[in-house]
Amino acid sequence: MDIPGRRQADSRRFFSQPTMSNPAAAKLAAPPESLKPPIADVQGGVDERNITIDQVGIKDLRYPLTIEDRSGAQNTVASVSMFVELPPQHKGTHMSRFVEVLHTQCATVAVATLPRVLRALSARLDAPKANLELTFPYFVHKLAPVSAAHSLLDYQVTLRGEIDHERCNSAVKVTVPVTSLCPCSKEISAYGAHNQRSHVTVEVESNPTILLEELIDIVESQASCELYGLLKRADEKFITEKAYDNPKFVEDMARDVAGIFNRDARITRYSVSVENFESIHNHSAYARISRDPVGERAAIPHAES
Repeated sequence: MDIPGRRQADSRRFFSQPTMSNPAAAKLAAPPESLKPPIADVQGGVDERNITIDQVGIKDLRYPLTIEDRSGAQNTVASVSMFVELPPQHKGTHMSRFVEVLHTQCATVAVATLPRVLRALSARLDAPKANLELTFPYFVHKLAPVSAAHSLLDYQVTLRGEIDHERCNSAVKVTVPVTSLCPCSKEISAYGAHNQRSHVTVEVESNPTILLEELIDIVESQASCELYGLLKRADEKFITEKAYDNPKFVEDMARDVAGIFNRDARITRYSVSVENFESIHNHSAYARISRDPVGERAAIPHAES
């Protein structure tokens, strides 16, 4: 029997277009790749304003990394910024390529590997100038001074690098929390002295590379006392007395760390900044030293023999 409704339904099925519910038919109906129009490369166009952009790229991308240093490999999550110089005739850069370089080159990172990453970034973006910055927490295993209790202490670290026509410069920056005790307070008080937590931030360029944990050791050795993640009562007594026997102004810590850097032939440039979070004031005490030891050593006249 000829049913009008059935004929109408069959006709709709026969003449209907392929849909997502029928992927095989959709694939057969799609035009071949060679016949598709090319996707426009808008950022690859020409810009006529004749202005160079110093830095363009991606900023504060969170990415998991493995950091290698003296204690071995450590997993962390970094905030990553990557930039290149954009010539005046280029309309835009290719943002996806920054992430490609990060994914292929930065699974494992150390201070010494930054030049390799910078060269890959420069080549992939076809840019003679490029910058890379990785900021992340780094943890060091510590033993309490008396009880030997195990703990971890975190340090804020930045690895920074730049390339300029194949010439690479890289630096490591670390903020080290320590204890400082005021020499004046100790001198004028019948008993006790005010002390506080301090942040010593150092940024160093060196050749050959200085390890991150070596920089941490240098800073902690010049404080009134270092910090620990876990202390028992015997440990607390020890560090209280150690700080009291080793008072330091903010100026003292800055100069003492700088003095070590000045004597280290590996260090080509550095900065040291110290901030004391004063326990008896509602403001901080601060000192900063920035030097180019290589240039200063070269400027010293040598005595004639």
